[in-house]
Amino acid sequence: MKTITTPIIPVTPTYAKVEAPHELHLEAICVFAAIGFFLDTDTYWKDEVVLRPGCQHTISDDGYLLESTPWFEWHYTPDKTRDFDATLQEFTTLFESIIKEQTVGKNVILPLSGGLDSRTQAVALQHLKASVNSYSYDFQGGYKETKIAEAIAKVCDFDFTAYTIPNGYLWEVIEDLATLNRCESDFTAPRQMAIVEEFDTMGEVFSLGHWGDVLFDDMGVSDDLPLKSQVTVLQKKLIKKGGRDLAVQLWTHWNLEGDFDSYFEGRISTLLSAIDIPNSANARIRAFKSLFWAPRWTSVNLAVFASKHPVTLPYYDQRMCEFICTVPEAFLANRELQIAYIKKRAPKLAKITWQEQRPFNLYTYPKNKIPYNLPYRITNKMERVFQEILGKKYVERNWELQFLGVSNEKKLYDCLSHKNFSDFISKDIVDDAYYGLQTKTPLIYAHQVNMLLVLAQFKRFNDE
Repeated sequence: MKTITTPIIPVTPTYAKVEAPHELHLEAICVFAAIGFFLDTDTYWKDEVVLRPGCQHTISDDGYLLESTPWFEWHYTPDKTRDFDATLQEFTTLFESIIKEQTVGKNVILPLSGGLDSRTQAVALQHLKASVNSYSYDFQGGYKETKIAEAIAKVCDFDFTAYTIPNGYLWEVIEDLATLNRCESDFTAPRQMAIVEEFDTMGEVFSLGHWGDVLFDDMGVSDDLPLKSQVTVLQKKLIKKGGRDLAVQLWTHWNLEGDFDSYFEGRISTLLSAIDIPNSANARIRAFKSLFWAPRWTSVNLAVFASKHPVTLPYYDQRMCEFICTVPEAFLANRELQIAYIKKRAPKLAKITWQEQRPFNLYTYPKNKIPYNLPYRITNKMERVFQEILGKKYVERNWELQFLGVSNEKKLYDCLSHKNFSDFISKDIVDDAYYGLQTKTPLIYAHQVNMLLVLAQFKRFNDE
């Protein structure tokens, strides 16, 4: 026997066998189709599980899971003796210590965005005088996110490279990507796959900002929200647009017992109820997302980065998770801690546009409301309409670049039409999603096509 201890938020999944028939776990696949990732310990197979986070697991010599015992439990025990300034100082010391430990003496690769998480890392790395090679990317025909990232890099004196995510790159890398993420996530979310070969010469270690936006914000609910209502909120957060419809179609197609809605609500209710945080709905939902969303969705595509260099994630660190459990929700709401940290350490970075609040920055974003934001909204709308008149569609999402257009549509349909896939999933279901993407409301069908493409690649790999 051996013992495996999983981190609070694992970077990579660890698999084990369980006593069950070696057959497809169709209910789990329906949930996967609805939300875009496998829930809890689920995999494609009934006799295979992913080990739960924050647990000590006993594994038999032949690879079977015998027992799992939690060593960490998410909780909400805010330190009421600590005011905001003291909390900010504690965060500053902790965050910079973690960044230093993870990157000291190494050439750091820092993906920069227009948001707050990577900007917070940039502040720490600049303060630590680290050697940083930064980069960013935007979509061909989309918002120039690289302009914000370049401005951040310039203030920090980091090397910087801007990339453009091109139309149709997916079809050249889809097999490699399916191998890397084991078909446990869609293929258009990890846009870093478009420049994966560039990573070779960028540096020695990635510093990635994943999960900061979840830990350092509220969940958008009242803290006294009842448990049953929390379940409803989570279901809405989890299910992607068009995801429930696809899951229901698959449930019916496979003649599964009961109905998808009842099954899914029961799973969410059971998992959420097991989180012993009765005093804060926001903290409980955050814990749920950190237990089940982060390791089974966010972490899955970290494999793309890890295929080139070691990855470090300051927001995944055990000490950061433990710290969050002691911070009052009022200090986490609206990204207050990160904003205060950036303002205090690097005021020049705080003056750069915050993409989510554009054209405002970390000092002016409270004005992102009528009438203050009307000039920008009107100008932005006019620019987008003008571009569309010229035949240049504004691109907001990667699937628009990979799925739309004659060449992409043909390659997509070829992937969805390979032999034996129709035995697994009805051709009618596939065609409904495929043609819906081309002729109806594309936002509703994009997720369905994404998931069907993943399932088609999974089926092809397992048929070979």
